[in-house]
Amino acid sequence: MKWGIDDVAGVLKYHPLPCFFAVALLFFMGVEYTLRMIPSDSPPLDVGFVATRWLNHVLSTSPSLNTLFAALNTVFVGMQTTYILWVFLVEGRVRPGLAALFMFTCRGILGYSTQLPLPQDFVGSGADFPVGNVSFFLFYSGHVASAVIGSLDMRRMQRRGLAWTFDFLNILQIVRLLGTRGHYTIDLAVGVGAGMLFDTLAGKYEESRKISAAPSPTNGVYSSIR
Repeated sequence: MKWGIDDVAGVLKYHPLPCFFAVALLFFMGVEYTLRMIPSDSPPLDVGFVATRWLNHVLSTSPSLNTLFAALNTVFVGMQTTYILWVFLVEGRVRPGLAALFMFTCRGILGYSTQLPLPQDFVGSGADFPVGNVSFFLFYSGHVASAVIGSLDMRRMQRRGLAWTFDFLNILQIVRLLGTRGHYTIDLAVGVGAGMLFDTLAGKYEESRKISAAPSPTNGVYSSIR
């Protein structure tokens, strides 16, 4: 295979995204092999924490505002839960529910396997979920992943306005969780990926088992059709 100038230009023109990632790969290889490792007795360096240092200061010095934001975030979590349950119980579709089951189970396994330390300057609230500042897994964010699962299902059902609303609220949720130090940046980023991954896996499972929402006189509502 021979490459010419026209071939290179064509790749750059018609495949800009892979080209971008190729350049990014080289860049981060250089970063990885030249950076100074964080000492074992120092807190992790989190770019998201650096970017939201101002918000952490505001929330830590304004308990009422922190409680308000926590309560609103809990309402959003309730919206996610309500949507997934509604889809399953009322619309008779199982994919979002399966995705949530897969996601939270995997989160429990990974969260217990590597128990990250609570970030410094953590700002908790009794209005947050889990309520009462009980212990929780940091890796990865179930809040974010669940919102992604709901948003993806909304897009499949052409509920684009509701999906964009969920995406916007999820962004606000991510900013707040960084500001309160409720999650590390990596927890939130993986939460987005986990939502996409487990939605895809739930779809493949649904297709392989041919789960139907149509009532069956012998097997019940959610039966496996072979």
